[in-house]
Amino acid sequence: MDPTRPVPQRGDRDPGALRPRRASARVVGLLTLLLLLVWGGVTFGVAWFARDLSFDFFGWPFSFWVGAQGALLVYCLIVWIYARTMNRHEAAVANAPAEPTPSEF
Repeated sequence: MDPTRPVPQRGDRDPGALRPRRASARVVGLLTLLLLLVWGGVTFGVAWFARDLSFDFFGWPFSFWVGAQGALLVYCLIVWIYARTMNRHEAAVANAPAEPTPSEF
């Protein structure tokens, strides 16, 4: 056992292990915020600009089509983007090499 290295105590946190968690939380937070903004834009933007979106689209008013069909497709796309991005991000974090702690230098 290395005499210069302190003995870890129960409840001690490794300061080097928190860095990837903070970076990962930042990525997840930004992705969630971006997708929530898209969701809000689709949900409330169509209702707000419904009169301006009154042109025919495949025989139906565009605002009705977006409210009935297009929004649902965008919601499914948001879920797919989130799942795919998070799967890739979690795999990258899991495969990343562990950062050395100050005592390992």
